[in-house]
Amino acid sequence: MKKKRPVQSWELSDAFWQVVDPLIPKPQRDPSREYQRKAGAGRKPLPARQVFAGILFVLRTGIHWKALPKERLGSPSAIHRYFLQWQAAGFFHRLWQAGLMEYDEMHGIAWTWQSIDGSLSKAPLAQEAVGANPTDRGKKWEQAQPAGGRTWGPALARRERRGDP
Repeated sequence: MKKKRPVQSWELSDAFWQVVDPLIPKPQRDPSREYQRKAGAGRKPLPARQVFAGILFVLRTGIHWKALPKERLGSPSAIHRYFLQWQAAGFFHRLWQAGLMEYDEMHGIAWTWQSIDGSLSKAPLAQEAVGANPTDRGKKWEQAQPAGGRTWGPALARRERRGDP
């Protein structure tokens, strides 16, 4: 019996697609607008599953839109255009809501009591844990002597350069 390969985090599983498919906005033509081409003419639209797989790949891997593998997922500019259209149509908001509802059914969300924790001040013991601020590297205090440098200091604190002793 052949073992089933685990789905990677950037891949689209069949179970997840069953949740996503009904939420995808369907393309509609505006009857009041005059189009240059007839309906059905031109290049065929990409399948919605392929588009969503491309969007998921970009969001999970963090690559640029133009770096999408065209031979596997389709035109990067077309997938980005669908992403913008779906975002404007509220698709990702509906997907997030569906995910919350599914989590609520599985584990339960305490909707009546929620808290947010955050801090906008410096951590009091951070200096000991992380070390010196990297932006202080160029400061003149507490620097080690350069290799081969002199171990003694000059006799005068500063030297007069205009001929005055």
